[in-house]
Amino acid sequence: MVLSRYVAVFAVLFAALLISVPATAQQAETRIALVVGNGAYEGAPIATAANDAGLIAQTLQAAGFDVVGARDLDEDALRKALRDFLDKAAATGPDTVAFVYLAGYGLQLEGETFFAPVDARIPTAVDVPVAALRVSDYIKRLSTVPLKARFVVLDAARANPFVKTGEPLAGGLALVEAEPGSLIAYNAAPGTVAPPETGAYGAYAQALVEMIREGGLQPAVLFDRVRLRVNETTKGAAMPWDDARIEAPFVFFERNADAPAPAQPEPIAALRDRPLGDIGARDAYSVAVERDTLQGYQDFLGAYPDDPMAKRVRAIVAARREATTWRRALSSGTQDAYWSYLSRYPRGPHAADARRRLARLSAPPRPPEAFTALSFNLPPPPQEEESYFDRQVVAFDDPAYALPPPPPGVLAPRPAYIVDIAPPPPEDELFALPVPLFEPVPAYVSAPAYIVAPPDNVIYQNIHNRVVINEINRRVIERPRGPSAAVPPGSERRLSPLGWRCRPPCRTASTVTTALAATAPACRRAPATKDRTIPASAARSPH
Repeated sequence: MVLSRYVAVFAVLFAALLISVPATAQQAETRIALVVGNGAYEGAPIATAANDAGLIAQTLQAAGFDVVGARDLDEDALRKALRDFLDKAAATGPDTVAFVYLAGYGLQLEGETFFAPVDARIPTAVDVPVAALRVSDYIKRLSTVPLKARFVVLDAARANPFVKTGEPLAGGLALVEAEPGSLIAYNAAPGTVAPPETGAYGAYAQALVEMIREGGLQPAVLFDRVRLRVNETTKGAAMPWDDARIEAPFVFFERNADAPAPAQPEPIAALRDRPLGDIGARDAYSVAVERDTLQGYQDFLGAYPDDPMAKRVRAIVAARREATTWRRALSSGTQDAYWSYLSRYPRGPHAADARRRLARLSAPPRPPEAFTALSFNLPPPPQEEESYFDRQVVAFDDPAYALPPPPPGVLAPRPAYIVDIAPPPPEDELFALPVPLFEPVPAYVSAPAYIVAPPDNVIYQNIHNRVVINEINRRVIERPRGPSAAVPPGSERRLSPLGWRCRPPCRTASTVTTALAATAPACRRAPATKDRTIPASAARSPH
């Protein structure tokens, strides 16, 4: 009896000790990121890709990520960058969060998404796997690494300039499922493309930065907000998509106890669990977009078949139904599955993919009179959906669809730092990302205390310090540019846009991985500073 009493007392004391241990001691979290903006494609440049990557990289730095970033990488450099990042992730341990952001041209072929390097030459479909990188190869390897969370964000669903002869490619990116512990996100829904951007930054990158800086948002909720914001700002022309399976608790920033109430989409928060038919078409549309499920959109059509928004929702349903049907045909992998797809979508975006698969199975492109048609656990598309596939690429701003704009958004107005964000100063250093002027993070938003501080990250050390941030911005603006500003060999190492100091030999045109300083032979990290202000030597010197 006495022994059991001592055991009970010891258990209580031990539990109290565990409770008293700071969370920081139990949850030390390392954050790493790879950010690439490919825009300098011959004949079809993307004006915003590098700017978007620079904006994302800077925001991730502020959130405590050790960022490696570059722009306009060719095939060899891109493959090496991804391989090195995977190796880095594998070496950092299970309490690591890995984030990959790729902006550029994406392609899909036979259910796989590919990312194009800037030197890609892809005249026909058979050239895609040779000249572009199959994204799933890297996602699958990343999923085998024991990590706390993985993000793969592809800002790459655009009408691309490739494959001008032979059988066409399906438009946009392929519908996939995220691995456990991972989140995959696209700037446009599978099988669709976002419109060309007209400003200095893309709508998707701006929305992602806004929601990261909001603080306190779990990944799934954060990307739901991104979808709502982009759909609002593009007037329905783009509908971002994601598949989130991150179970571990994670936020980019925390909101302090004294933070004002976050800008919640209150109508959705109050109405999301009610039947759509009870809340009115305007709010029902927003709830359906937030849910972003085929069933959710069909529920809207069931409740409001004659509402003006029904035409827009039918287009969304058509694209999602077709993408889902094709994915299920691929999962089956049989000639009956491909014939079943073709019988439903004889002119569908993946009709050429189905014929390629049938040829590989030595099966004719047309089915015999009797074959086992698959149901795909989806009703066949109604005849009205055929009109959305008269062209190879589904774009919600296509004038041929004449879709009405969505109703006013339910989110709070965009913050001024997003609305008024200025283009970054011109960046003429090879492969270096542009450096936007940084807006300090509000004092009530902070990076979690349990983050392992990234090395040599001046922005992370000063996210609230307007004096230091203004000095960083001033030096970014005023630094000399162009060949006349070159630093002579042997000069002191200097800070690159993402916090790396390198000798001038790292900056040669023959070394395409120059901005990937972790892989450049003559580069090393700068010594860490002990104080939380920018040292004089940390400014980016003229070059």
